[in-house]
Amino acid sequence: MAHFTVIGLGRFGITASLELIHLGHTVTGIDSSEKLAEQYAEELTHTVICDATDERALKELNLAQSDAVLIAIGEDMEASLLTTLHLKNLGVQQLWVKANNTAHHSILSKLGVSKIIHPEEEMGVRVAQALNYPMVSDYISIGHGYYVVEIKLIKRIDGMSLSKLLGERIHSVEVLLVKREHELFSKPHESFTLHAGDSLLLCGTRAVLKSLAPRLI
Repeated sequence: MAHFTVIGLGRFGITASLELIHLGHTVTGIDSSEKLAEQYAEELTHTVICDATDERALKELNLAQSDAVLIAIGEDMEASLLTTLHLKNLGVQQLWVKANNTAHHSILSKLGVSKIIHPEEEMGVRVAQALNYPMVSDYISIGHGYYVVEIKLIKRIDGMSLSKLLGERIHSVEVLLVKREHELFSKPHESFTLHAGDSLLLCGTRAVLKSLAPRLI
């Protein structure tokens, strides 16, 4: 279990906070709005009413002890940047910041934060990918052009072996896992028989994974 601090309890900040709580972590939520802090006081581990642009106020909270701090301040770029600067000065190592636009991103990149988040853009990309490849339940980029994708197998594939499904591409992708209800089959052999409804976890380049799409619909 880790402890996180989320600054800014708007829609994005509170969604991230509640999901971290759901995952078994503890979360301190900080907002300048007394109304928001009181609204989520029973759902988060702690809530604090604080002006995050005040470095002295932040110093009293000892946020460097958090495993990570997420700055989820909304449209106020000045407040976001001041908060970022203060937390860097206070020695916070893992600092994730929501960026609102290109200029915001550019300045944050110069400040050396751990991760810059564009929630609207990232969700837009995920929605587009889901529309384009409806058989893909989820995906994640692991860098250098490689992706891990989760594919839900349709009825037509029932009884088919991995080698038949993947064909000549079987040596170009890594079959990581097959999930069948409550069973997991790690690194299955190419002769493994697939069932409709199985979830298949594959790793490969975008080009190779894209070329598999016609076999999966």
